[in-house]
Amino acid sequence: MFIELDSHTANGSAGRIRKDNECKIIAAAEAEFARHGYKGASMQSIADHAGLPKANIHYYFGSKLRLYVAVLAHILDMWDKLLVKLDAAGDPAVELEAYIRAKMRLAQAYPQASRIFGIEIMSGAPYLQEYFSTGYLEWFKGRTAVFEAWMAQGKMDRLDPAHVIFLLWSSTQHYADFACQISAALGKPGQTLQAADYERATQTLLHVILKGCGVQPFHPYQGNESPR
Repeated sequence: MFIELDSHTANGSAGRIRKDNECKIIAAAEAEFARHGYKGASMQSIADHAGLPKANIHYYFGSKLRLYVAVLAHILDMWDKLLVKLDAAGDPAVELEAYIRAKMRLAQAYPQASRIFGIEIMSGAPYLQEYFSTGYLEWFKGRTAVFEAWMAQGKMDRLDPAHVIFLLWSSTQHYADFACQISAALGKPGQTLQAADYERATQTLLHVILKGCGVQPFHPYQGNESPR
């Protein structure tokens, strides 16, 4: 389902250097694509941001398009791995808390990733057509099946599982996509949201989403409590 980055058979230090360079390039590309979009980003700017020669970017990824697709693949891989971890045999209170906390950590650590994905989707997903057409529906049905199993076991209320997942996606990614608005609304215009802000947001989402799904949160949120 995911587009894999090219790899060579080199081992040892050469392989580690390549992996380190690819990580630097992906991180630099995320910053440039988030700031300028696919068309506005340049390979030279990405190379400068990564601290590597432009020739290295072309060597590892071939073209800006292939690099952009690799960035999208990296983003989707991070998110989808979390959803795959949900276990139908587990307690939804535990499973959903772990998922929401992990997604909020990604929103804090990789806000640019969410913005790149948002731009791509709002543009009609021109570079994700293959991703959405190659087994995606079957994969997503496998994720909704986890929620259906919880409902059948009486562990959560009867809801449309697809829309529960959409709610989980949108509510957690909101803190990356609209960080400037949130900072202003919290009386911190121009400031980066801090760990305490994310913890309060996470506790609120857990309280609202779990109770809305008929699941009793393990750590009920009290508005005046200090973040854990």
